[in-house]
Amino acid sequence: MNVIRKPSWFIPEREATSEAAFMNRRSLLAAMGLGAVAASTPRAYAAAPFADSATHPNYRDAGRKITPETINATYNNFYEFGSHKQISQEAQSLKTDGWTVTLDGLVEQEMKLSTDDLIAKMGLEERVYRHRCVEAWSMVVPWVGFPLSKLVALASPLSNAKYVRFETFLDDEMARGQRQHWYPWPYVESVTIEEASNDLPFMVMGAYGQVLHKQFGAPIRLHLPWKYGFKSIKSITRISFVEERPKGFWEELQAKEYGFWANVNPEVDHPRWTQATERDLETGERIPTQLFNGYGAEVASLYTGKEEEFGDRLWR
Repeated sequence: MNVIRKPSWFIPEREATSEAAFMNRRSLLAAMGLGAVAASTPRAYAAAPFADSATHPNYRDAGRKITPETINATYNNFYEFGSHKQISQEAQSLKTDGWTVTLDGLVEQEMKLSTDDLIAKMGLEERVYRHRCVEAWSMVVPWVGFPLSKLVALASPLSNAKYVRFETFLDDEMARGQRQHWYPWPYVESVTIEEASNDLPFMVMGAYGQVLHKQFGAPIRLHLPWKYGFKSIKSITRISFVEERPKGFWEELQAKEYGFWANVNPEVDHPRWTQATERDLETGERIPTQLFNGYGAEVASLYTGKEEEFGDRLWR
């Protein structure tokens, strides 16, 4: 008899947002208290004026209450450190000192930038964004960083650059999850050059007025609030401008479920669960999901005419 073994990344429909796991997390938080959470999130790099960053006037209010940091800091997807949500302690092994980001590929001049370089060249602002996970849970976070479009402008991509490819670190001594060699490490994601040039994509270096916690993807991550969360790659080390479309981490594993576009659409379900509603990470309330996670005014024009070409793939 053939025994079919499901890979560790397989998520049964009943566990897309496990009620038991969610309630257990709430109980654990109450037992821990704020001090324990703070102790698990030491500062990773030199202090910057995160608390003094001006909030962008268009993104002061996400239409929902900001998710408390104590909840957000203990419920994280970061497969480099484990395939469960409670990786905040494991993620403290992430070494961010001396971190650099390389800009290369189809650009006028390749460059390598430190976190201090990025802050000096890009500046910092706060934006309060909704975050929608493909697993049908959501949160609201006050991110601090700068628009990806500013980094695109700095890179001066050539005319044949069609996509922007993001890559995270590769170090299985530091991140034990990367010893699971059936995953296609390092984590890679990409967007079109048009998406990258839109004002909404945000390069994140802080949150809640502080340096970015390690479990959030320190020292620099991407946030794409109108797409499912797996597109928002963490701990970025390289940004490449390329002509051919890259294949992302989850697309390599299961392209029918986790594709390139991954735009939020409540009318297009995941093959194993509904996307019509989402669980608020703080309250547990099930709320209706919005098209483009409510950011249609900012990004819908990027996809005019594409639904005829890509069909449901535009939403996965």
